[in-house]
Amino acid sequence: MYKVHCLNNISPVGLALLSDNYELTDNIEEADAILVRSADMHEMDIPANLKAVARAGAGVNNIPLEKMAEAGIPVFNTPGANANAVKELTIAGMLLASRDIIGGAQWCKENAQDENIGKSAEKAKKQFAGTEITDKTLGIIGLGAIGKLMVPAVEALGMKVVGYDPFVTPEQAAAISESMTYVTDLNDLYGDSDFVTLHVPATPETTGMINDEAIAAMKEGAVVLNFARGTLVDDEAMARGLAEGKLRAYVTDFANPAVMAMEGAIVLPHLGASTEEAEDNCAKMAVEEIMDYLETGTKTHCVNMK
Repeated sequence: MYKVHCLNNISPVGLALLSDNYELTDNIEEADAILVRSADMHEMDIPANLKAVARAGAGVNNIPLEKMAEAGIPVFNTPGANANAVKELTIAGMLLASRDIIGGAQWCKENAQDENIGKSAEKAKKQFAGTEITDKTLGIIGLGAIGKLMVPAVEALGMKVVGYDPFVTPEQAAAISESMTYVTDLNDLYGDSDFVTLHVPATPETTGMINDEAIAAMKEGAVVLNFARGTLVDDEAMARGLAEGKLRAYVTDFANPAVMAMEGAIVLPHLGASTEEAEDNCAKMAVEEIMDYLETGTKTHCVNMK
């Protein structure tokens, strides 16, 4: 009998896949496997009985990968399981930045007691007017599970796409979309894009990649969308870009005090993968990975061992 401990709430749709050879345990010390979402495992002692860890999501920066590898414990993630949810929220982010939907909704709330609100709204609405995304250009940095879903979705909305990914060949890019412009220099993407969206992992190489130099290369009035990782953006550089009017808006899923102080930032509470469907998909994939490994030794989407 294998015992599984959940560090976070894991979708019951995924847990239902556990066979009769498994049982959930509240005692982490006796766990053969751990299922985790956002809980920070870096300061945890590794349970003596632990054999595997599965993250119900793509990012694994909350898990000490090397420490687990040294202990012979594979760590699995679930790439692509929440990709559609992040894609949809990124598109919503573009619309929120293009038209002052949030400001308009707030105005209606603040004027709820006005008996003539309909007439008042006709006068007030000019301050919330915006622009359309059709015929605009979206620069996609990272053409993995999420980025490649973005391409046909926004092309269907009438947008042009510039794509960049150092791990994708021109042939692979063309297979995603023949109409997408594929570039190998980020400055080419920055200079052509009305919107720039990030879909890359948090690594030493990507930390702070949106800095003063990157912002200087962007179009006047560009919008930056970050539904990947907060560390990809240099907050001080972003604050300068917004304050100086170089950037129109910064839409991010990662709240922190610096971001909350930025004029022109639209901040969401890490909603990217927070849909019922995404949580179910991630949980199902994580459970299947754990079972495959414990029963057959198969490593699917293992991020710290061969």
